[in-house]
Amino acid sequence: MCGIVGYLRKANSTDERSIGAVMLDMLHALSTRGPDSTGIALYGSPADDELRVWVNLGDDNSHPATEQAVLERVGALTSIHDAVREGECLRLAVRPVEAAMLEREILQAAPDAEVFSIGTRLELMKQVGRPDALDRQFHIAELGGTHSIGHTRLSTESRVDISHSQPFWTHGVTDLAVVHNGHITNYHKLRHRFEHRGYRFYTENDSEIIGPYLQEQMKDGCTLQEAMERSTRELDGTFCYRVASAEGLGFAKDFFCAKPLVMVETDDYVALATEEIAIRRAFPDAPPPREPGANAMQFWKREE
Repeated sequence: MCGIVGYLRKANSTDERSIGAVMLDMLHALSTRGPDSTGIALYGSPADDELRVWVNLGDDNSHPATEQAVLERVGALTSIHDAVREGECLRLAVRPVEAAMLEREILQAAPDAEVFSIGTRLELMKQVGRPDALDRQFHIAELGGTHSIGHTRLSTESRVDISHSQPFWTHGVTDLAVVHNGHITNYHKLRHRFEHRGYRFYTENDSEIIGPYLQEQMKDGCTLQEAMERSTRELDGTFCYRVASAEGLGFAKDFFCAKPLVMVETDDYVALATEEIAIRRAFPDAPPPREPGANAMQFWKREE
């Protein structure tokens, strides 16, 4: 029942709305499908010589000493340009350094924390509750960018908290994020394999397996698009997911086509959603959407 959306604005678009405002419209329309939590991965213009980092310090790490320990550890590794606390989350802007190394230093300082994202363009924000709650926390409607994916979650198999919310960042891969609707039935088999290879999982949500799967394929020499195409054959179950990177966004569907997806592409934008109502909410004059078929996969590169 979860709702997933994606939006890419093309270079010749005259739409004056922020990317964040468009995404909120789409997510609001799907919030009845997923009232438990809402999240967004939004891609803006990169700042010179900067990585953006979102860390969930969690309720148990709310003491200022935990935040200070993270800042000291990260500061010993690289220079910190900015640090802002947003509820449970800490947003850092730092001089670029290898993502896996940066994540290790953060977890050394706060072992119970979780790095939600690291990217040159990516801002990943999620929260328990509906889209209004996410906007109040992070001021989503004010955020600009080039493309974005989002998620409204209905929990069916795992608990409701900020960690189990989506999108999921692919740990160790700068800017790569995923949202998913469906069920990956070979999740436990893949998780067992990836854990033996050193991956750490933060939830019991089967959606979290997609990022590591794509990462493993890319380690073997695949492009992201090739990895997505393989996933339509090698991930079992009924599923549909959106993936986004600094380069753009795309989708992949399983063989059975049981999970809905509609899409519209015009000269101004690409819009993807679980239901047409989400596209109509943001784009009332959109042309009739189409629904991709079995094992469909497509990726659009951002335009600036």
